[in-house]
Parts: sequence; C-alpha cells; structure tokens
Amino acid sequence: MIDALHCLIAVVEQRSLSRAAVQLEMAVSSVSRKLDALEAQLGARLLVRSSRHVVLTDAGERFLPRARNILAELAEGQAAVQETESEPRGLLTVTAPAGFGRLHVAPAIATFLRRYPRLQVDLHVSDNVVDLASRRVDVAVRAGVLPDGDLVATRLAPQNRVVSASPAYLARHGWPATPEDLLNHQCLSMVGKSPRAWWRFDGVNHNQPLDVKSALRCDDTDTLMHAAIAGAGLVHLANWMVSEAIVAGKLVPVFPMAPLSRGAAAARHDPAESAVHAVHMPGRSNQAKSHLLINHLREYFGDPPYWDVAMEAAGVARPVPLGD
Repeated sequence: MIDALHCLIAVVEQRSLSRAAVQLEMAVSSVSRKLDALEAQLGARLLVRSSRHVVLTDAGERFLPRARNILAELAEGQAAVQETESEPRGLLTVTAPAGFGRLHVAPAIATFLRRYPRLQVDLHVSDNVVDLASRRVDVAVRAGVLPDGDLVATRLAPQNRVVSASPAYLARHGWPATPEDLLNHQCLSMVGKSPRAWWRFDGVNHNQPLDVKSALRCDDTDTLMHAAIAGAGLVHLANWMVSEAIVAGKLVPVFPMAPLSRGAAAARHDPAESAVHAVHMPGRSNQAKSHLLINHLREYFGDPPYWDVAMEAAGVARPVPLGD
C-alpha cells in the first residue's frame, strides 16, 4: 500500500501518469496497476484518468491529505527509530522561494549533504507560501516580512532591494540622481502582489510608491532581471538576486548602497524588516535535523551574506553617478 500511496501523490503532483512514472522510475502500467489496487482496497475511485488529464474525485480530494500524512508519519517514525545513531540520517522536507532556492538554497544544501551524507532532502521551490502543517514541511525559507504566527523563525540574512540597470541603458538614457528621477525612466515592474509598492522609497513621495512608467511588466523576477541586463529598463530587485550580475558588470546600482554591517544577523532587529528567514514548527520530531540545516544555512550564507560581500569587494557598494 505504501508504494501505491507514493504513486497517488506523484500522479497528483505531476498531473500525469507518464510524468509520475518517470519520477518514480516505474513503468506507466505499474503505476496504473498500483492505483487500481489502491482504489479496490479502499472501495472508492480516487482519480479520473484520461490520456490528457488526471483529476481527483471527491473521494480522492478527501483521501489525499491522509495519504500525505501516512507517508509523513512513516518517515518520521523511521527517523525517530534512528535518532539514537550518532550520525544524523533520514529525510528533511524543505521549501524555498523559487529564485532564492535556485541561487542560494540549492548550493547550500549540496554542501549540507556532503557534511551529513546519511541525510536526504526533498527541496520544493515555489513562490507560493506553503502551509507547513498540512504539507509536513520541516523547514521553510521565506523572503520578506514575516507575518505574525506560531512558527519559530531564524533570521538568515537581511534583504534589501537595489535599483539597477545595464550600462547600455544608462548610456542611452542617463543616470537617475534621485528616486524621483525614476519617473522619467522605464522601470520594469512586477504584475500582481502590489507591484507599485516595489517603487517605494523611505522618505520619498510621503512614503507612497512612485507612479513609474512600466513598458514591461512580468510575474517573474528572474525574467525582469534578464530584461534589465538586455537594456529594457531599471529594476528594483533583491540584493541576493542581482549581486552576481552587478559583480559581473552586467547591471549597475544607480543609488548609493548602505555600508555592510557585520554581525547584523545575530543582532537585535526589527521583525517588520524585510529579511530572509528559516521557519519551522515547534515540537516536530525532525526538529534536531531541522536545526542542523538552519545552522548550516546561516553559516553558508555568512554575516554579512556572501552576495553583499561580493558587491562590496567589487567596489560597487557606493556607486558614483556617471558624469560626477
């Protein structure tokens, strides 16, 4: 039955028997047989299957969270049995924002697994906020301002947004000297999620977002960054996203950036500040392994984080406008 539950969850997540079979390294016919056996055992149809679509039935919708819980409980039970071993082992389920996950969490986890070779990590990257309880997530990395809640949060790094553009764009259109000058430039903006708030600056326009021109808007920050590198306009993106492009000279920060603060992650900080955090639920059986990962992330990112250190070392911490 355990294999059948894995098949059910894979088919639902992949929305396809064939893609689920590839993920599970099984034949499509084997996946189908296991689902048939599961439905026969439960006495209910869980999926409506066709050549194009796989859709949960009402019974499947009710059973799916229980299937996830059964597998999670089994994994946690195995981990509990193995807790007495000196070397950590077992499975950790981790989520992270898509961009930050690709750029920074995945490389950090690679070194984490080399340090603890008997651990396994299921890493899910998505900009959707996942409910840790229902999805049995051990550690969630989240960027931004954390809402109030019962989760235990560890601050990993500050998050500051940097206005930047390509050298080619600045050569054609000039260098904005103040945030108000952005009104005369093309500013690449996000679609949805209060996109105008991206162009808000402390002490400017009564702390309200500037009504910038946006010939290009997109729902993906990585795409906006590459459009800026191509010379389409200015972006206002997180330091951890644009650092590599800035160090490489593909983007240039247009306003002075604050000097780095050593020891900022461990110091007292305003919980309303935007930052990168790791959050977990208190009292989970994987808590010891979760702390290992969180501590490793803090160590790997550094304080100040390596992306800010790289910009400072490249001499771009305080850019000078062209012509000065």
